[in-house]
Amino acid sequence: MNTKLVGIAAGMLLASTSAFAQSSTVTGAAGGAAAGAAVGGPVGAAVGGIAGGVAGSAIEPPPQKVVTYVQQAPAPTKRVVVKEKVVVGQPLPETVVVTPVPDDPKYAYAIVNDERVIVEPSSRKVIQVIQ
Repeated sequence: MNTKLVGIAAGMLLASTSAFAQSSTVTGAAGGAAAGAAVGGPVGAAVGGIAGGVAGSAIEPPPQKVVTYVQQAPAPTKRVVVKEKVVVGQPLPETVVVTPVPDDPKYAYAIVNDERVIVEPSSRKVIQVIQ
């Protein structure tokens, strides 16, 4: 009985993704549930759905005007180098100064290890590394 209930819930969740295609959380949860179900059955579906939902709730990529601003912003006179690799989804070290994007306070940037990165100011998490 519980297996049928979980299967129905997973099916409804998967079917609802087309209605919520713009919602990365729903898409992440559905994808995680499907992958988890394939690997671990009903329990895997539940765990995968939660993990996918968390992964899908990440901040959206910045708008092009923010990327352009960061690409054109003048580099600081002093080079900033850190030992840690700059990775999307991971926060920058506290020693790195992040500068808010003037027209969009939802984003900030830094130039670290000669890479321009866009970050979420409150968490300092890297959203995008500009190549």
